[in-house]
Amino acid sequence: MSHGDVLKLSQDAIRTILMVSAPMLIFSLTVGLIVSIIQAVTQIQEATLAFVPKIVAVLISLIIFGPWILKVMTQFTSDLLANLNLYIQ
Repeated sequence: MSHGDVLKLSQDAIRTILMVSAPMLIFSLTVGLIVSIIQAVTQIQEATLAFVPKIVAVLISLIIFGPWILKVMTQFTSDLLANLNLYIQ
């Protein structure tokens, strides 16, 4: 296995991780920003108020993007197993 193969495999793994985690992170960031604005406007500084909507947003985004996430992860795994003979040497 050459250095180029290791770099390609690492790049593919990092790209897959970023693609899989992006929907949940974006939803969580958006909901957190909205909750922070509401807290600043109403001057309610309750710490738990920020966590519950984020958890719900992550769960909803996981339900919405779950099939796509599974497809991306399955594609990466099948590509990895299809090229397994390149990695064993």
